[in-house]
Amino acid sequence: MDYNGAEIGSYTDNLIGTLLAIFGNVLVSISLTVQKYSHVKLAGTKEHRAFYRTKTWWSGFIFTCLGELANFVSYAFAPLAIVAPLNAVSVLTSSILGFIFLRERLKPKDFAKQYGLVFLGYILVIGGAYLLVSFGPNSHEKLIATNIVKHLVGWPVLLYLLLEIITFCLLLYFYKRRKANYLVIILLLVALLGSVTVLTVKAVSGMLVLTIEGTMQLNYPIFSVMFVCMVASAIFQAGFLSQACKLHDSSLVASVNYILSTFFAVLAGAVFYLEFSNEDILHICMFLLGCVKNLCLSVPLSGVPTIHDKGPVIQPDYSGSFSYGTLVNNNGVAPAPLPVHLETPPLGPRTSDASQGHPAIKRD
Repeated sequence: MDYNGAEIGSYTDNLIGTLLAIFGNVLVSISLTVQKYSHVKLAGTKEHRAFYRTKTWWSGFIFTCLGELANFVSYAFAPLAIVAPLNAVSVLTSSILGFIFLRERLKPKDFAKQYGLVFLGYILVIGGAYLLVSFGPNSHEKLIATNIVKHLVGWPVLLYLLLEIITFCLLLYFYKRRKANYLVIILLLVALLGSVTVLTVKAVSGMLVLTIEGTMQLNYPIFSVMFVCMVASAIFQAGFLSQACKLHDSSLVASVNYILSTFFAVLAGAVFYLEFSNEDILHICMFLLGCVKNLCLSVPLSGVPTIHDKGPVIQPDYSGSFSYGTLVNNNGVAPAPLPVHLETPPLGPRTSDASQGHPAIKRD
C-alpha cells in the first residue's frame, strides 16, 4: 500500500473523529469545573493540605485523562485543523456549567439583560464551528515513520520549532523568575506546549492506526521520540492549566485557552503536516471565517460566572498572610469580612475610657 500521497478521508472517518473530539472536550470542560470546585472547597476549610490530596481534584484529573484519550483517538480519524477548533465545545460546556452551579435567582428580564449576549455567543460559536468542520481540510496524509521524519527535518518545521522554543523560554522566565502570574502568560505556555502535543499526538495515533491495520510502525525510533515528547508536553500542559484554573476564573480560562490553543494548533498543523496544501482559496477563506467567528465570539462566554461556594470567588492571596485567598463577590470589588474568631478584638482599656468619657445612651 502506498502511503506517500495524501488520501481523501472518508465521511465516516471525519464523522467519527468529530464525535470523539466533541465528547472529549465535554469531559475536559467538566474536569476544569470539578478541579475549580476542589480549590474552592479547600479554601473554605481550615485544612492546610495540597489540592492534589483531595478526592475531588483527582476526580477532575480522571475526567481530564478520559477526555484527552477521546481527543487522542479523534486525531487518527480527522485532520488536525478540524479537531483542534472543536475545543469550542469546551467553552460552551464551561459556560453552561456556570449557569447550572450559579446559586442565585434572577428575574427573566434581568436574566435576559445580563446573559443575552452570552447566548448570542453560543449561537455564533456553534455557527463558526460548523464552518470549521464543513470547510476544513477533508484530506489528511496517512503518516508512516519516513513521512514524519521527512516533515520534521524540513526547514519550515525547524524554523517554527526554533521560534516556539525561544518564545516558551522567555515566557517561562517571566512566569517563574518575575512571578508574572498573568492569565495570558500562563495560557500562552499552555498553548505552546499544546501545539507540540497535537503534533506528536497526530503522529503517534496515526502510526498506531497503521500498526493495527497491519503495517508495523512501532519499531521505528521516531515513534519513541514522538511518544516521549507527547507525554512530557501533555504533563506540563496539564500542570500549567491546573495553575491557571487555581488562580483565575475557570470560564475565562476556557475561553482564552480556546483562542490561543486553536490558533497555535491550526498553525502547527499547517506548517508540519501541510494540511491546507491541496485546498482551494474558497475553502481556506471560509475556514478562516469560522476561526475568526469562534475566536472573537468566545470571549463574551467568559462573562458567565463559574462554580463557586455560596457566591464568593476565590482569588489567591500572595501577601504572605495566613489565609489561602481573598474572598470577593461576583463583581470582584468588595472583599468578604474575616470570620468572627479571626477579627482583632477591641482593646479593653480604650473601650473603657471611651465609655467613661461619653454619657450613657438612652434606650427606648
